[in-house]
Amino acid sequence: MISADNRVLVVNGYEGIGIPLKGQHMESPSTLRALTEEVVKFRDARDWKQFHNAKDLAIALSIESAELLELFLWQDADAVDHVTKSNTGRQRLSEELADILIFVLYLSHESGIDLVQAVEQKLKINDAKYPVAKSYGVSKKYTELE
Repeated sequence: MISADNRVLVVNGYEGIGIPLKGQHMESPSTLRALTEEVVKFRDARDWKQFHNAKDLAIALSIESAELLELFLWQDADAVDHVTKSNTGRQRLSEELADILIFVLYLSHESGIDLVQAVEQKLKINDAKYPVAKSYGVSKKYTELE
């Protein structure tokens, strides 16, 4: 939110457009870390690490993302509502989102990337590119903002 004098307001512990206040995290690192440990444990129990290099994980992530898109391909507004609101549609959506997250976790784990830190840093970058005063309610790319 922006105040009448165009200052950024702090709402629910966030300033700007979703930047946590200093010392706060968006998500508990231990929760994300525990989830990563679970997917790695699942992978290792099947001896699949041998197939998990950065290239193949990135390709798998892209394929899973395409499977998510397939749920919405050629769908009108009613069919999209079915995907996002019906039990069967939400189940399929849930499975595709989970597949995507699993490959994100594998790739970040294998690359040594702390996702919480990466997201927080990216939000700071995006906050600078898309200041609330210029981007609020606007869908333009940052290079087109006035």
